[in-house]
This record gives sequence, C-alpha cells and structure tokens, in this order.
Amino acid sequence: MAYDIDMIKKVYNQIAERVDKAREIVGKPLTLSEKILYAHLWDGEPTTAYKRATDYVNFAPDRIACQDATAQMALLQFMQAGKKKVEVPTTVHCDHLIQAKQGAAKDLKRANETSNEVFDFLESVSNKYGIGFWKPGAGIIHQVVLENYAFPGGMMIGTDSHTVNAGGLGMVAIGVGGADAVDVMAGMPWELKFPKLIGVKLTGELNGWTASKDVILKVAGILTVKGGTGAIIEYFGPGAKAMSCTGKGTICNMGAEVGATTSTFGYDDSMERFLRATNRDDVADAANEVREYLTGDDEVYANPEQYFDEVIEIDLSTLKPHLNGPFTPDLATPISEMSEKAQKNGWPIQVDWGLIGSCTNSSYEDLTRAASIAKQAVDKNIKAKSDFGINPGSEQIRYTAERDGLLQIFEDLDATIFTNACGPCIGQWDRSDRKGEEKNTIVHSFNRNFSKRADGNPNTHAFVGSPEMVAAIAISGRLDFDPTRDKLINEDGEEVMLEEPKGLELPPKGFDVEDPGYVAPRKDGSSVEVKVAPTSERLQLLTPFEPWDGKNIIGAKLLIKAHGKCTTDHISMAGPWLRFRGHLDNISNNCLIGAVNAFNMKTNFVKNQLTGEYGGVPDTQREYKAAGIPTVVVGDHNYGEGSSREHAAMEPRHLGVYVVLVKSFARIHETNLKKQGMLGITFANESDYDLIQEDDTFNFTDLESFAPGKPLTIEVVHADGSKDVIKANHTYNENQIEWYKEGSALNLIKKMNA
Repeated sequence: MAYDIDMIKKVYNQIAERVDKAREIVGKPLTLSEKILYAHLWDGEPTTAYKRATDYVNFAPDRIACQDATAQMALLQFMQAGKKKVEVPTTVHCDHLIQAKQGAAKDLKRANETSNEVFDFLESVSNKYGIGFWKPGAGIIHQVVLENYAFPGGMMIGTDSHTVNAGGLGMVAIGVGGADAVDVMAGMPWELKFPKLIGVKLTGELNGWTASKDVILKVAGILTVKGGTGAIIEYFGPGAKAMSCTGKGTICNMGAEVGATTSTFGYDDSMERFLRATNRDDVADAANEVREYLTGDDEVYANPEQYFDEVIEIDLSTLKPHLNGPFTPDLATPISEMSEKAQKNGWPIQVDWGLIGSCTNSSYEDLTRAASIAKQAVDKNIKAKSDFGINPGSEQIRYTAERDGLLQIFEDLDATIFTNACGPCIGQWDRSDRKGEEKNTIVHSFNRNFSKRADGNPNTHAFVGSPEMVAAIAISGRLDFDPTRDKLINEDGEEVMLEEPKGLELPPKGFDVEDPGYVAPRKDGSSVEVKVAPTSERLQLLTPFEPWDGKNIIGAKLLIKAHGKCTTDHISMAGPWLRFRGHLDNISNNCLIGAVNAFNMKTNFVKNQLTGEYGGVPDTQREYKAAGIPTVVVGDHNYGEGSSREHAAMEPRHLGVYVVLVKSFARIHETNLKKQGMLGITFANESDYDLIQEDDTFNFTDLESFAPGKPLTIEVVHADGSKDVIKANHTYNENQIEWYKEGSALNLIKKMNA
C-alpha cells in the first residue's frame, strides 16, 4: 500500500472536474502539464486562463521532499514559522553527507560518525513536526521518491533541482529553495510563473547501445543549459510509451540541466507496471479510473505545434549514443564523433574512472544494462582499464541487485560498490587517485559535470553518458572507444567485441528489501526537543534578516563582476563545504569563491575598495559589512544555474550583499534571491555589463518607488568621477515586493502567523 493514499485519492477525486473546467475556460484541448497545473490551483476550481511566462499563479502542491544538505536550512527556517506540524506530507532523505571512499559499509559508518550531529538534528526535527525520515544509506532522494511517493497527475516540490525526476511517473515535480518549501510546509500557497510549454515528440524505439539517457543528452545539445528556462518539457509519442518508467525518470531528471521548470510524461502502461512492482496497486487502480486525465488530450499530441510554444521531434530508432561534456552538460557529442572531437580539443583520451549511479541513473534497469556489459568483460577475459565505482539508487535496489547477482558482476571487475547515496555526483568523493595539475578524464552516468564538481579538481574532464556506455568506456579505458565498431584486446591477446547491452525493466522475482531505512514520525511530536548547541560548527539557529529601510541604496560598492558561467557551485560550493549547510555563518566563508573575477580572471581574488588591496571574496565582503557599506554582485547570463541550493542566495544576503545585477538568471536562483529579501535584477541593455569597472560605486536612485513592471535606474560612478546611468529590469510582483520590504519571505510568514 502506498504512503499517503488518502491524499492521492483526493487528487484523483477532484481532477476530472477541475480539468474539465480548465478546458472550458482555456477553450482548447490541454497538455498534461496544463491539466496538472490547473488541477492544483490554490483557489481550487479554475476561473482564469493563465498566460504562459507572464502570470504568477498560486499552487497547492501535494507533497514535499528534502535532501539532508538542503533540509537543514529549510527546517531551520520552518522552526521559525510558528507551526506545530507540517501541513502537507513531507519527507527528509539523508543522501548528500556520505562521502564515497572505501566502499559502502566503511563509508556509511564514517558518515554516521562524522555527521551524526546533523542526522540527529534532522531526525528530531522530523519527529517533532510530522516529517517522514529516511536514514543515511536508505537511498538517493529522487530514486526513493520514485519508488515510494511519486504518482501520476500529482504535483510536488523538493529542495533539490533534480526533484524533476518524479516526472518519470507523470508528476509535475519542481525543484525549489528551502524558503519555497517552508511556505508549503506552513500551509501557504506556492507561487510560480505559469510556465511555457516545450513538447518533445518521440517516435521509433530505442535499440542497440542507445539508452533513455541519450534522449536527454540530445535534447540538452539542442536546447543548451538555458533553453528550457521558464518551461515545462512534456514528452509524448509512441517512443515515449515504449520506454520504461525509470527511463522516463532519467530523462526528466536531467531536464534540470537545460533550465526547465520540470519535465513530464503522460501516464501509460510502463508507469502502471512500475507502480505495481513497487507495491502500489492501490495507486495504479486509482490512476486507471481517471486515466484520460493523466495524459495530454489526443488533439494536443496529434497537432503539437498548435499547443506547445516549441516542438522538438526525435526518432529514437536513429538516435545515437552520446557523451556530453566536458565542463558543461549541454556539449553533446555522438560517441562515433568523439575521437575526432577529443583530438581537436585536446581532451585526455585515457579514462581514469567510470562512475555509475546518481539520482539520474541508479535504477534496477540501469544496473542490469551496465552489468550485462561488465559480465561480457568477465566472460571474455577483459580486464577493465579504468577504476569503477557504483552507487545503487536505494537500499531496495541494492538489496535486490545483490540478491540477483548484479553487484557480484561489478565486483568481479574490481568495482567498488559505494553507499546508496549521491557520492561523487555532488562532490562527495575522496578520490583514491587524486590528480594535481595533470589533465585527466572521467566518465559517469550523473547529470552535471561542471568544473571541479566531482572531485574538486579543475583539471578533471568529466563526461556524461548512459550507464552501459560508461561501463564500456571504463572497460576500454579510452574516451574515444565506440563499442558499436571498436574491438578490444583481452588478456589472452585476442580481439573481441562487446555485444549490445541487455537490461531488465523490472526484477523478474520482484523487488525485495529487509530494512528500507524509513523512520515514521511520532503522531504527536510536541514533546520532542530539538537541540542546537551554541558552539556547534555544523548547525546554527537563524537570526531574521533586517527589513528594507524603504530608502534608495546609495554608495554601494562592487564586490565582484563574475565572468562567464557562474553556477550555484561557483557561488556556494558543495564537496567539503556540505558539512556547513546547517551553519549559515560558517558556510558563508565559501561565498562566490568559485566565481571568476572579470578583471583578473582569477577566482576568490577581488579588490577591496576600502583598502585598495586584493583578497578573498568572503573576507572582503565581511569588511564591507563591518563598515556598513552595501555591495553589488554583477554577473553574466543564466546566473545561478544548477542546483536549487538557497545557500547561494542566503550567503551573500548574510554577508551584506544588497543587489545581484546580471544579464539573466536561472529560475530557481532568481526565486531564492527574492525569498531571502535580495534585489535580483537584470540589465535592460545587456551590453551595459561591459560598462562596469572594478572601482565602481552604485546609486539606486528610484528604488523608493519600487513597483511591479517598473525598471530601476542605477547611477554607476566610476573611479575617475565619470558616470553611466543604466536601467535594470526586474520580475517582482506585489507579493514579492512585500518579501523585499519585510527582509525575507520568512519574515512575512512569521508576521502573518504572529
């Protein structure tokens, strides 16, 4: 039986009436995305046809999921909201704070010793406020959600950008910052600009070495890292129906890498099979009763150009295996072209590591397809030329894979089986063959490959592929290995070829597990005491941010002008910094240390206008704050792409940055800035970015009349006394301006609950 089945049935009981009403109001057939959005309006039954990419809309998500790194700050904020219990089903998953090093047992033991303070805090807060808790080792949040909580036609939010993985089970699942989650936990509406819609029509059927991962690798190459911003990507067509549910999840998961709000598929037989295989017959039966409302209308899929803002068509029968990278997930290369491209760009051909897992590709099907390649290597006496690491997606998958002999196959190739956790995917990797200045290559089945993400080394070239392609390349030890045509030499000196991968959609003997790792909260948690030691280096109770004084910002100094790609990894690094995710002051010591200073092309090296000397970004900013001087951060396009981590907004806010002025924002980061009471604005004229000089001072001359749709005027004063007056646009609506006035959205919630 499913968790929260009464809530799911409630959604299904009202979906027909709400969707029918929405279709009547909109006056045309509806996509699946529109059906789910209109069925989850905060005000209930639809009364208005919303304009895409324009109208802000209040929604009522069905559930929330938080991973341990972001849950700390989210729950620290929720503790300030004045509520006795969360208002919607919520879960916390401990998957980020487990470092991959020696193997599952030793790594998990070490994590429980080094992060026990954080795990105990999360479990006690969960117990107190009615939140389901998944212990360390239980699995990666998004795989656990897919196996236990996701349901067709539902809406959920999660404090991780890859919450979108649940689209593989027909949800609208969206990554958010912790402050957004706190709103919903506190029983308030969740606001989202009504998304644009991108339709991807899939024809044909996957075959040979091509996997579901190759679909999103291809789409990433088409849309780039910002092409999906502000949009939901909806997949449909015969090719979509032919895919497994977990394959759909893989595609949705990596939609975060093109900036999409989320991605989704219509309910079909593969989803029903997955629900029943994961002991959710009750959900499948309920979904079947409203099946037509859990997919797009027939007319939409027959004539998609009339209903989507953009349509992409991919023939799966001709789609080739891809590797994307290095340093960005949208640099797509068919494996057949990798040899030429790698040579041209000077990418290291030797592959040191092949890593399989992450929330993107750690399902039973993924492991079987990769294991089918590994088994061939064992049987054909081929020794793997690269090191191997495997992260199963959940304890249920690990237990079942061990029972069915899959893990033993990898171990026969000397692979290390890491904990059911994120591990190297989010920088939690103590790499055994640490590299220094030497350029090196790794391949993995993860979703992101930004510089330094996996191992902290800027010289590591990381490439993204399917689990089976990662296995083949790791066995060959060469980036330019094309298993569709290239041969290998085995230990007997014989030429052999790897045959096409074979996989199982679901385990023939069913899933099995002894202890899934779930801890239910107390029915009454009022007596639970949550303790945070004042001397803790890991946890710190929050102090509310100061409200806006209602005056223009005058005399603000430039902190940094960031050059090029500036992701949330650059603004607030993960890896070893994850240990401070619950301590705002300590983690603020990594604020913008990865951003490249446009004036000297160095990281963490900016000019202090008070002293004329150069220093680290956090140190310099702390001096400005101590002197009571506001500061401005200037950035390029798609500023804040990547993870949902709100620390990238909270850290500069905590340190005294007042304004972030960029060419364009990634969606989640822009919202996070707004939630934390920051002024996040964009150049009205992008070329004005070039006017900003190292010693500039900024005067915001009309902020006192801050209003929706009204651009702001900025007087930029240069060191020689000359000035440029520029305009900046913003997307703040009336409610968001109230967040700004109060100092943060949380301050407003506390005021309303007082």
